[in-house]
Parts: sequence; structure tokens; C-alpha cells
Amino acid sequence: MDARFTAEQDEIRSALWELLRRRCGPEALRSAVDTPAGHDPALWTALAEQLGLPGLALPEAYGGVGCSVTELALACEETGRVLAGSPLLGTAVLAAPLVLALGTDTQRADLLPRIASGTLTASLAAPPGAALGLTADNTGEWAGGGRAGGVQARRITAADRVADPGPGSAGRPSVLGWRLYGQVDQVLDGHSAGLLLVAAHAGGFARSRTLLFLVPGDAPGLVRTRQTALDATRPQARVQLRDVEAELLGDDGDAVPGALARVGDTAAAVLACEAVGAADRALETTVEYVKQREQFGRPIGSFQAVKHRLADVYVQLQAARSAAYFAAWAAAGEEQRVGGLALAQALEALRTAAAEAIQLHGGIGFTWEHQAQLYFKRAAGDDLLFGPTHRLRAHAADTARLFSRTEVSV
Repeated sequence: MDARFTAEQDEIRSALWELLRRRCGPEALRSAVDTPAGHDPALWTALAEQLGLPGLALPEAYGGVGCSVTELALACEETGRVLAGSPLLGTAVLAAPLVLALGTDTQRADLLPRIASGTLTASLAAPPGAALGLTADNTGEWAGGGRAGGVQARRITAADRVADPGPGSAGRPSVLGWRLYGQVDQVLDGHSAGLLLVAAHAGGFARSRTLLFLVPGDAPGLVRTRQTALDATRPQARVQLRDVEAELLGDDGDAVPGALARVGDTAAAVLACEAVGAADRALETTVEYVKQREQFGRPIGSFQAVKHRLADVYVQLQAARSAAYFAAWAAAGEEQRVGGLALAQALEALRTAAAEAIQLHGGIGFTWEHQAQLYFKRAAGDDLLFGPTHRLRAHAADTARLFSRTEVSV
């Protein structure tokens, strides 16, 4: 394994940092989270048109750049550094890989080019930790017993079409399809995404299984409500489906749990890199501040206790960075699945760096006006969405059978 960045990777990071530095300052960030979409549409357009970020890890045949997950993770390290709000996570990290892995040729040809160009945003409507296999085996209770994200799927028969044609269905052929009913909370960008990939339970209790469905954002019967999230830079929504017609993703749902688990490992690696970028920026701003703030006639950064605290943060950050980079490299090769462990370490590093930033900034660090609280909320919010960290580690240990009892023959 060559741990050095390639020239292409360095160029992607540099170009992205220059764009974000100009367009995603603290004031712009606060203005963006207060918009109805929860992000700056102009920034998203720039990321798509100038850098091709939504299609960075998509094949060139579908309008993508053709890079791997590693490049996408490194790009997200830069977006995490400034806490840039955008539909990138839901669109490029969660939804697009599932369409690529499970979609039919027609679905891929229709959706992926629009995702790559940034004209179509998407998100996964499912409980992140359970559905993605990060905190538990996603073939267990989550997939059966009617607990697949609280959404039920039933087939539409020709008789249903005749009995309840629905608005705008006059003259349409009586073809078979699906209808969804239920609710999903904490859907990333669920209030603004143009396409939702909804996980739903189908087949009844005895033959229960989880399927993925494509639901347009303007589908009749779909009600989307933006929720007040702990992390305002990561907008979430409650999605209610009231007998909504949906299209099955792919031809057969047997591969859904495996595809979700693979996407979950990739998403964890990307999130780990994003958290590392955020932690690095939090530490950087803290170091700058303790060099300027004076107490007893000298900068507080010259006190040994402060140096030790920041040194501990630096060591924890570097360890998390190494784990995140390795997870991103492993996700591209699909040989090892270590994303969950890397994410746990990165979130802890971010939480520590943000907590020290709040403490060492003194009185200003505790105020709503300072950015330190945004970094702490990013760590806490991701921990609630994709963790918590102790469950990420516990599931990784269970998967590796780390604590399984084995017979030792003498």
C-alpha cells in the first residue's frame, strides 16, 4: 500500500479547498442553514459544475468523473473542515451507490447522469445505523416484522387500479406496481431531495424482507417536514408516505441487505474523513487563539497544561486520520470493511477537539455566535445518526468474532 496521495488527489483537495474558502465562510454557513433547503443552492451548483463532486465516484459512462471512493472521502475531508452544508452525503454517498449497485439499466441511465450533474439530489429514507449495518446486522429485526423504517409496501393489482385510479391516472394501463405507507424520521435532506430511496417491509411477517423503492420528491401522498436537528448543518426531515405509488429499485430485493451493508461501510469511511477534517479545523482555530489570548501577562498557549491538552488532541487526531485514510482505501478495494471502526475513532477525535476548543476559547467559546459549538454539534449529531461510537465498536467486534469463545486443544 502506497500511503502517499496521487497528483490527482492533491489537485482535487486543493481545488475544493480554494472554492470552499471563498464561498463557505462562517457568515455564509449560518445564512445557508436558515434557508428552506438548509444549504446554499449556489454552492451546490458550483461544487457540481466546477468540480463534478456529486459524480466524483460514479463511472464515466453515467456522466461521472470515474474516481474511487477514496477520492470522494478525501473531498469530504475538505467539506468537513468548513462544515459545508450540501446534499453531498445523501446524494453521492448514500443514494447514488445504491442505484448503481441495484438499479436496472433503465434506472441507472435515467438517474445517475442527473445525479452526477447535480441537477437531481437524492437521499436514503431508512434508519441509518440499522439499515447500513453499522451498529447491528441489518438482516435481523430491522429487515422483518414490519420494522423496516416503519414503512410497509404492498403490490398494486389491476383491481386496485380500477377501484382507486388515483389522481391523474385516467387512461393509464392497469400495470402492477407498489404502494408505500408509513413514516421515516431523521432522513438527511429529506425535505428537499428530488428523489427518495425508501426502505420498506414487504411480504408479510412469515416471508418478510426489505426492499428499496424510488419515490419522487413530488409524489402524491408524500408529506415531508423539516425537523429541528441538533446539527443545523446536517438538515433532516420526517417523511410520511400515505399510500404513495413507488417504483421498485432493481428487479429483485434479495441483494438489498448486502448492498446496504457495503454502502454503509463506504459511508462510514467518508464520514470518518469528514470528521477528521472538522477536528483538524477545530484544533487549528484553538491553537491560533491560545497564541493570542493572554493571561498573567503571557499567551495562555505558553502554559504547560494548555500545551499538554492540545498535544493530546493532536495525537488523537492523527490516529483518527490514519484510520480514516485506511478505511477510505479499503472501501475502494472492497477487501476489508473497517469503516465503522474508523468512524468511531474519528467522531471521538472530533468531539474531543471541539470540547477543547470550547473550553480554551474561554467565555466566547460558550456563545452561540462562535463556531466551536457547531463542530461539537456535528460530532454529537453524527454520533446520534450513525452510532453511537460504542455500538460501532461492539458491532465490529461481533463481526470479527473478537470475543467468541473457542476451544483450545492441548
